[in-house]
Amino acid sequence: MTLKYLHTMVRVKDLEKSMAFYELLGLKETRRMDSEQGRFSLVFMAPPGQEDCPVELTYNWDGDDGLPSDSRHFGHLAYRVDDIYAMCEKLQKAGVTINRPPRDGHMAFVRSPDNVSIELLQEGDALPKQEPWASMENTGHW
Repeated sequence: MTLKYLHTMVRVKDLEKSMAFYELLGLKETRRMDSEQGRFSLVFMAPPGQEDCPVELTYNWDGDDGLPSDSRHFGHLAYRVDDIYAMCEKLQKAGVTINRPPRDGHMAFVRSPDNVSIELLQEGDALPKQEPWASMENTGHW
């Protein structure tokens, strides 16, 4: 019996805002399904060259009052990055809060517009500690 990973699904309240966030991380839309009958959209986004590892953004056209305000029960999505400092700087300049800064040159956490926790991990060995990250405190929870 073979098991194959397909995707991770997260519900989103504002599809365009959420897509813009994942695009900041470097993900691209790989597939989309709009269901007029079901009144929802499914947008699959993945890093280039890794289309077999997508995140599925599920958007209900008529709203989703059942969406929890804190998605911590989900856990997190994790992405490896070439330069954790450059990625955090890019996100911060775009208005994203760095909830757990990469003080150690290895790991950071941010949250999507829908409160999904995103872990960013440095490729290979940790980078040398660098300001302003090394002395930056946590913001909120991650």
